[in-house]
Amino acid sequence: MTFAHPWLLLLLLLLPVLAWLKGRRGAPPAFVYSSVQLVRSMQNISRSRFGGFLGSLRWLTLALGIVALAQPRLVKNTTEVKASGVDIVVALDMSGSMISEDFEVKGERVNRFNMARTVLKGFIDKRPNDRIGLVLFASQAFIATPLTLDHDFLHENLDRLEIGAIEQNSTAIGDGLGTAVNRLRDLKAKSKIVILMTDGQNNAGKLQPLLAAEAAKSLGVKVYTVGIGMRGQAPMPVRDMFGRKVYQMMAVDVDEETLQKIADGTGGKYYRADNAEKFLQIYAEIDKLEKTEASVKKYTQFKELFPWIAAAGLALLLIEQVLGQTAFRRLP
Repeated sequence: MTFAHPWLLLLLLLLPVLAWLKGRRGAPPAFVYSSVQLVRSMQNISRSRFGGFLGSLRWLTLALGIVALAQPRLVKNTTEVKASGVDIVVALDMSGSMISEDFEVKGERVNRFNMARTVLKGFIDKRPNDRIGLVLFASQAFIATPLTLDHDFLHENLDRLEIGAIEQNSTAIGDGLGTAVNRLRDLKAKSKIVILMTDGQNNAGKLQPLLAAEAAKSLGVKVYTVGIGMRGQAPMPVRDMFGRKVYQMMAVDVDEETLQKIADGTGGKYYRADNAEKFLQIYAEIDKLEKTEASVKKYTQFKELFPWIAAAGLALLLIEQVLGQTAFRRLP
């Protein structure tokens, strides 16, 4: 057991002194007589111990109050958390074109969004000591998760995402990048990184991508950009008049030139993920490029005992007050 304020326990040393001083002074008389001759016949009556018992309860209550103020607590567990000093925000495109199924895994078609999510999960698992956050963008940009070392929380949020959860008619790359950079602005990390993944061109939002890149550079944020999707045309799933799933070939319009400029201007690198294997390799390379030593932080969980000890003290005080009105009552 430990105490949050152990110095308060020194007050316990005052209790014996106060009790001794009170004993020397004696208790105040119940009656005042003009002459002791009037009560001489009572001199052989033995002194009751009830008053001493009630006094002991009062001192014990005071002692429990002091112990409660010192905030006793039990150590439940101590957790060591390694923090690398690398802060990463992933800006993920969730526009409608991300449902194009131009990736293939184990012989089955996978759309761009699910492929990006799967690769991102693997990357998160390889970076247990990094704080990672998630920004989503389509017509607008949103913060999906703050920067956190709780990667289970990140996985849970990624699992809940679906295309169509936010307005998806256009792509605000500049706003997505700006929002991600803004999350890193006031942080004092050894390395600040944004991973920007998109399959389109900037055609919405208030902030131009290159202006957002300049802001990233001024804040020391390195941006890795990933263009998602095969070159040429990609199969977009649609429903025919009978509700069946069919594919319609759509032109791929990744703005590689802008993504390249963003990466070059911030000290990052541009990648093109046009198949599943390459997508995995891209994140493996980013993982190798951004490594730093981890520092250990310890977090301890306590079970606070204050309520229990305070309750015990109040209970004793209540008992002392009740007994003082019964057979233990002092005259008058």
